[in-house]
Amino acid sequence: MQELIKRLRENISKYFIGKDKVIDNLITVLLAGGHVLIEDVPGVGKTTLAKAMAKSIEADFGRIQFTPDTLPTDVVGTSVFNANTSEFQIVKGPIHNQIILADEINRTPPRTQSALLEAMEEGQVTIDNTTFDLPELFMVIATQNPSEQLGTYPLPEAELDRFMIKMSLGYPDKKMQMTLAKNYLEGRMDEDISPVLKAFDVVRMKKEVKDVIIKDEVIEYALSIVDSTRDMSELVYGLSPRAGLDLLMASKSKAYINGRDFVIPEDVIEMSKVVLPHRLVLTSKARMDKYTGEQLIIRIVDRIKRPV
Repeated sequence: MQELIKRLRENISKYFIGKDKVIDNLITVLLAGGHVLIEDVPGVGKTTLAKAMAKSIEADFGRIQFTPDTLPTDVVGTSVFNANTSEFQIVKGPIHNQIILADEINRTPPRTQSALLEAMEEGQVTIDNTTFDLPELFMVIATQNPSEQLGTYPLPEAELDRFMIKMSLGYPDKKMQMTLAKNYLEGRMDEDISPVLKAFDVVRMKKEVKDVIIKDEVIEYALSIVDSTRDMSELVYGLSPRAGLDLLMASKSKAYINGRDFVIPEDVIEMSKVVLPHRLVLTSKARMDKYTGEQLIIRIVDRIKRPV
């Protein structure tokens, strides 16, 4: 399976000129069965990364371009009246595909954002009291611009909690920008992305991730990090049990893509920096003091004794 992961990683890197760690985090979420939120300023490659990931896998792909007038029915689907049969029939929305690109998700109102909640949490969608199961391979890759920009709506905490990780891409260094410029000028950016994996390959690897061994002391260590957020004066409230489960699953997936069948504390530490911070709700005083979720998680990790 390491050969498949290597193939996927290399194919994405042909089209997304950026940090290898970002690509690895995206693959980690894919194999852990989670969803990812990519936040950064416009023009750094958020959509390019998401499309490269989606098109590298031979799977059904759906893109939702969120705008202020996007409706929930544009996401999940609706029922329409068929004049020929005199009956209502279901027209499914793009959420029924296997890999979803939810582009600029915070440019649509919370009512439409909430249309993703059932799909992301339960793997199903309800249209007019009829429930439809989503595919076994189902992943939402959402992009958003910073909330300080005009025309954005903040994502509700309930929706943020359903994203396994949130990450930023950052600006490419000078060498990366040189490669990007050459690819653009030579027309390589317009080339079609060829799939290198099939959907069943991903489903098989997801099952193998579940078999990765994680000892009780490592589980306790991960949950101690989550539990420590619940009595911090800088937070309105602590992390949910879902955050702990996502941290454990992401750590297992991280071990898997690193070629191990067991989790080590370093896996937990690395994944805690992208799985936990976006779920934290800071108090007004903490925000005024310029604290960030990442700083608070690092502080917790530094003071908890890691297992041997």
